[in-house]
Amino acid sequence: MATTVITVSGMTCSHCVRAVESEIGSLQGVSAVDIDLESGTVTIAGDPLPDPEALRRAVDDAGYQLISGN
Repeated sequence: MATTVITVSGMTCSHCVRAVESEIGSLQGVSAVDIDLESGTVTIAGDPLPDPEALRRAVDDAGYQLISGN
């Protein structure tokens, strides 16, 4: 299983975390999403991992902005 870490801006509360977690978690291949609200980092595990554009769309759909990714 592979992992990647992205940074998302705009998350300020547990509702934000759940929204991003839900959108990314629904992508094909994703098995785990771990979010650190304070830093804005999102660790994603999956096989295969979603492509960067799919991650960007998922974060956008949740109402936030992807600012960096591996």
